[in-house]
Amino acid sequence: MNNTKPVIAIVGPTASGKTALSVDLAKRLNGEIINGDSMQVYKGLDIGTAKIKKEEMGGIPHHLFDIKNPSEEYSVADYQADVRGCIEEISSRGKQPIIVGGTGLYIHAVLFDFRFTEQAGDPYVRSSLEKEASQRGSYALYDKLQQLDPESAEKIHPNNTRRIIRALEIIEVTGKSKMDHEQGKGDRPLYPHLIIGLDLPRELLYERINWRVDNMMDQGLLEEVKTLWNKGIRETQAVQAIGYKEIYRYLDGSLSMEEAIELVKKNTRNYAKRQLTYLRNKLQISWFDASESRNELINGILTLMKDYPIQEANSKREK
Repeated sequence: MNNTKPVIAIVGPTASGKTALSVDLAKRLNGEIINGDSMQVYKGLDIGTAKIKKEEMGGIPHHLFDIKNPSEEYSVADYQADVRGCIEEISSRGKQPIIVGGTGLYIHAVLFDFRFTEQAGDPYVRSSLEKEASQRGSYALYDKLQQLDPESAEKIHPNNTRRIIRALEIIEVTGKSKMDHEQGKGDRPLYPHLIIGLDLPRELLYERINWRVDNMMDQGLLEEVKTLWNKGIRETQAVQAIGYKEIYRYLDGSLSMEEAIELVKKNTRNYAKRQLTYLRNKLQISWFDASESRNELINGILTLMKDYPIQEANSKREK
């Protein structure tokens, strides 16, 4: 591979301080930052995703933010291709690529040999499944998915009609389950890399999450969500993001504002737990205590990098 520098990734649960740390580290390493959050690719999802503001970037180039409209789909395979292109382009200029975000699967798919095929799509099959869902409800399709692909069904909520339809579409088009269809186990690193993880004691993390949600409301999250709602955006990947789907329920009258805010906090806490579970189980990470000062964290990371315990790539990426 042409990379002259290992790829650095900064991961951790939401509200652990990844964004601010990444800017300081990029300044020290002559780096550029690549978005590692599945929802920050969308325009108009700023407050609810805690997207970095221009004035917070410190002059550091940031890549793959605001590249999609909220009505568009954006898969992990799309992200994988885009980030690998960014890594090559940044490295070609002698800069340090730094991926920053909490979506573990997306970062995993970039750094390792995940392979996705995008051929399992058929508009006719999808339309037929959508019609069936509207007539019989998502639970009827979910029952079908449980019979045909119980492993995928276990990972999908019965109310998530879009993902249920997608899983059934793959089966109907290919005759294979979603997992069988996605080739490659993702166990071989394609880039030499170092993954830095930020963690906090559970109680402190939850305090930060609760404060962040309240702060988002003060910053205008309700107005941001109303803008999407008034544009007629419904049932898209973007508005399934935490902070948006709950306030949509307020706007459609199924929750009070107080209930919606508490649900945002609860869902964010649960999401943070899932993030940590994935990161700890799937990736080799050097963990740091996010409650330390910024300088302590930077110095600790730079000290660690003197020996650079990188995971070497052991295969060449297919072109």
